[in-house]
Amino acid sequence: MPIKPQRLQKGDTVGIIAPASPPNLENLQRSIRFLEIELGLKVKLGRHLKREYGYLAGKDDERLEDLHNMFLDKDVKAILCACGGYGTARIASAINYEIIKSNPKIFWGYSDITFLHTAIHKQTELITFHGPMLATDIGKEDADPISKQFFKQLFEPQEITYTEQFSPLEVLVEGEANGPLVGGNLSLLTSTLGTLYEIDTRGKLLLIEDINEEPRSVDRMLNQLYMAGKLNDAAGIIVGDFHNCEPKRDKTFVLDEVIKHYIQFAGKPAIKGFKIGHCTPHIAVPLGSTAKLSSVKKQLIVESGIQ
Repeated sequence: MPIKPQRLQKGDTVGIIAPASPPNLENLQRSIRFLEIELGLKVKLGRHLKREYGYLAGKDDERLEDLHNMFLDKDVKAILCACGGYGTARIASAINYEIIKSNPKIFWGYSDITFLHTAIHKQTELITFHGPMLATDIGKEDADPISKQFFKQLFEPQEITYTEQFSPLEVLVEGEANGPLVGGNLSLLTSTLGTLYEIDTRGKLLLIEDINEEPRSVDRMLNQLYMAGKLNDAAGIIVGDFHNCEPKRDKTFVLDEVIKHYIQFAGKPAIKGFKIGHCTPHIAVPLGSTAKLSSVKKQLIVESGIQ
């Protein structure tokens, strides 16, 4: 059974970690003001949050230590990732998942954090949150107000109902489907294949999104998911934002052609156009919660991820 973390209350402490690449510190500081002033939370920074080690925010054992410590700290009620980049997969096999299972709490992020979402789900069944990150999104000077609003789901149980009020939606395959919502960044989902943390899509709604990948790269990754049975196993498919995924050569397909080829090949109910991913606004959703996708109503409904 999925484990729902406890909701936040004003005055609670949230921990900030960087399990992948180093955050932009100026943006991070602005996001801390958002957490403290607009959400009424207290903030605790990971000990190694500001470290830099190549393209990583500290050595693997340092980033792992911050993750463990935040789950072990009884004062910390939620863990928010500062940014993505690269590196979460490097620590996945060293995580003590019993610590997470014994101390379930809100865990929030996206992009490279997809590998951790998938690993945590497989090892603990904890519901986690695919949402905009602090230094990458919320701390920008022009941070989107709609993206900020979706932090409210951490304070009060509420269904997320996504309709065309947020963005135009296109039905790729008609039908209705329901099941736990899984997925995230396509590149990271593909990188889980063949590991202990391989994405499980059986009877689930699969979310995919990505950034800075040419159509030929998206083709390769979708083909790999298809051949691994992940598209056929899914109950339905949710196509999020594919930011800056434009071709850089003359002889090519456009992105829509690639996506439609594989999604329609799989034949599962599917809708594209969701503002979920590297986009503005970025609608946060709880991964692991039961969701319903309807082509008739052109909507996605996701149950609350907290208790």
